Formats: sequence, C-alpha cells, structure tokens
Amino acid sequence: MVKASLWIVYLIETDAGLYCGITTDMERRYQQHCKGTGAKFFRRAKPNRIAYSEIQPDRSRASKREYAIKQLPRKQKLALINSAICC
Repeated sequence: MVKASLWIVYLIETDAGLYCGITTDMERRYQQHCKGTGAKFFRRAKPNRIAYSEIQPDRSRASKREYAIKQLPRKQKLALINSAICC
C-alpha cells in the first residue's frame, strides 16, 4: 500500500529575495536550506523565515502551484504573504 502524503508549497524570505519551493516535510527542508544543502539559491542567501506556506493534495498540484507563484511579480508574492498573515 502506498502512503499518501500532502505536499507543501512555501515561500522563504531572505535578504536577497523570495524563494519558492515544494516539500512533504517543511521542517526538514527548511533545515536543509539553513545549512546550505538545499537549493543552490541558499548558498548565497541565508533564509530569514518561512513567509508563506499552503498545503496541496499531491505533487502534481504542488508543482503547478509552485510554478504559478514563481510567475508572479514580487509585489504579488508579497501580497500573497500579507493576505495569509492578516487573516
């Protein structure tokens, strides 16, 4: 039997900008980014915080949502972050 897992789409804020990714284990992935062993982006920019996250039911939908978020201009990404904080 295959274990179903939820996927998380997230935005991490750094001094250099915003990074968008997907994972099934947010804590593990954030620690990888902090150590510089995750995405190459974090070799030059240390994570400040997880600014936004949302759950998706499967990898396909998470990947599509990640792509959609990456296509947004910075201003809209910040609006997405702020909408999650205020509500």
